Amino acid sequence: MPQEYSSNDMALKILVDRTLRSVQYIKDEALQLEAELAGTLEKVQPAYKASARNLIHYVALRRHDIRELQNDLRSLGLSSLGGIEAHVMASLNAVLMTLYHLVDQPITPKELHYHPIDHFVGNNLLEEHAVTVLGRPPQKRAVRVMVTMPSEAAEDPTLIRDLLANGMDLMRVNCAHDGPDVWTGMLQNLRRAEKELGKKCRVAFDLGGPKLRTGPIMPGPEVVRWRPVRNRQGQVLTPATVLLTTEPPEIDGVIQTSLPSGETVLPIEGALLAITEIGDVVQLLDARGRRRRLIVTDVSPTTCVCVSDRTGYVTSGTPLTIYRDGEPVGEDSIAHLPATPERLLLATGDTLIITSNAELGQPAEIDEIGRVIKPAQIGCTLPQVFRDVQVDDRIFLDDGKFRGVVREKADDHFRVELIRVAGGATRLGAEKGINLPDTVLDLPALTAKDLEDLKFVVNHGDLVSLSFVQRQEDIEQLVAEIKGHQARDVGIILKIEGQTAFNNLPRLLLTALQNPPVGVMVARGDLGVEVGFERLAEVQEEILWLCEAAHVPVIWATQVLESLAKKGVPSRAEVTDASMAGRAECVMLNKGPYITTALEFLCDILVRMQNHRTKKRSTLRKLSVSKNF
Repeated sequence: MPQEYSSNDMALKILVDRTLRSVQYIKDEALQLEAELAGTLEKVQPAYKASARNLIHYVALRRHDIRELQNDLRSLGLSSLGGIEAHVMASLNAVLMTLYHLVDQPITPKELHYHPIDHFVGNNLLEEHAVTVLGRPPQKRAVRVMVTMPSEAAEDPTLIRDLLANGMDLMRVNCAHDGPDVWTGMLQNLRRAEKELGKKCRVAFDLGGPKLRTGPIMPGPEVVRWRPVRNRQGQVLTPATVLLTTEPPEIDGVIQTSLPSGETVLPIEGALLAITEIGDVVQLLDARGRRRRLIVTDVSPTTCVCVSDRTGYVTSGTPLTIYRDGEPVGEDSIAHLPATPERLLLATGDTLIITSNAELGQPAEIDEIGRVIKPAQIGCTLPQVFRDVQVDDRIFLDDGKFRGVVREKADDHFRVELIRVAGGATRLGAEKGINLPDTVLDLPALTAKDLEDLKFVVNHGDLVSLSFVQRQEDIEQLVAEIKGHQARDVGIILKIEGQTAFNNLPRLLLTALQNPPVGVMVARGDLGVEVGFERLAEVQEEILWLCEAAHVPVIWATQVLESLAKKGVPSRAEVTDASMAGRAECVMLNKGPYITTALEFLCDILVRMQNHRTKKRSTLRKLSVSKNF
């Protein structure tokens, strides 16, 4: 038996010695990396230097796979170095001190007592920085909520008031939409609501950035269809409503041929309005050569309301004849119709040519036996892509519905082989996003429009979000522009929405800490496409860890409770996602008809979950089910 005890003691000594050497090695590497980056640290604002050092120490630690070391630490009943993001060196030192005591060695290294941030300070610095960037959280909720404004918020003060009353802490204005006049209306409604409710709300302006999108496609035919609602037996349940009008609605100068309520709108020359009466019949020969009858149910000086129980297709210039009691009483015609937006039908294995935006997209040309004579082509909005893209680079279009590989390139186009298309085949439209996760696009993060928008933003916003940031120079350019407008109190949000930004995140954080305050937005839309949806959960975890190590607050964004905001009912997966979002310092909701309901729902989830978890550390509140034993 004594021999057995001696063997156990020896095994324990070997375990402690091995663990001590491993922890000391990691600490030495952390200090070495700090020394190597001394020049960068010198540029960091003094109040944030300790946070920058802690980030460097964390990166040094995460260069190693420490899972075996963690198991050894657990075997010894010590901290397994989980949850040390906010205070890396202090945690390493605490473990080392215990290990030295276990082997009964004197604690000789002087640097053992060096830790820029102890456990108490580390856990509080992140929240202090979050308050600086995002404002104070509400009394009963630790996580703030940011809400994206729809255009109508400029004209509907009740909308913003309801959002502020129900928990909105930050108002997000997307500069890719509307303009200074609309933004001013939003701000005025917010300030009025703040006074009424006695609450404060910060404003974040989101710059559009150099978004890479598909170009326009050759327009389709000038044709409009109406169709009644039928049951499964083909019987008409609701006839189609057709508005013949001289004043069709327009958006951005484009005639709208349908209304949200379902009516079809047809512009006309207007001769029939002076003679038509309720009960008259408007007859026409539609685009397929079929005779159609529209029965007049109402007439105004600008519009004739009709119903039809048959489906019809009409084109520009279609003649109309008005009948009363079976006799023709007048004529008119359909005015110019907008061209039908065309989309390219593409399938897995197809070839797609990406060209300059000057060329209109076109479908593939097919011969009489189905062979492709000329592949489909579509333009793109950024000419820099032809310079920077390389053969074998991956390319994703329309949120990843189309996945391909660049097979050939030239100065003004490149050929893509589509290796996977959603559903095997689907249609690609204009103005759809293009992602090139393997390509480093050499272009500034600030576009000409962004620079113009900044003139307004820096004078009216608390935060400015930098879209599609990739490099340190992108941050430096934005900081220089803000200082050029003499706006020193504006915080910066780095939107991490691409593979390059994610790869460069530690460097981006160190650069941003030179000109705080700063936050990070996990923009999971484009980010998910670029890193792959299968890796998104892993990547967003890593972003949270790195930002906690730098004591930089995080905004969890994109599609949070999207079904609830848009349709009024959440999916089960969205509820789980919203609960996980509570590990960030702020959660962003996008606009939708049910946004107020989504806001209330999210706030309730965040309050409930904060009793169970802080960041990635579980907090052991009394379980309600425990009383059943």
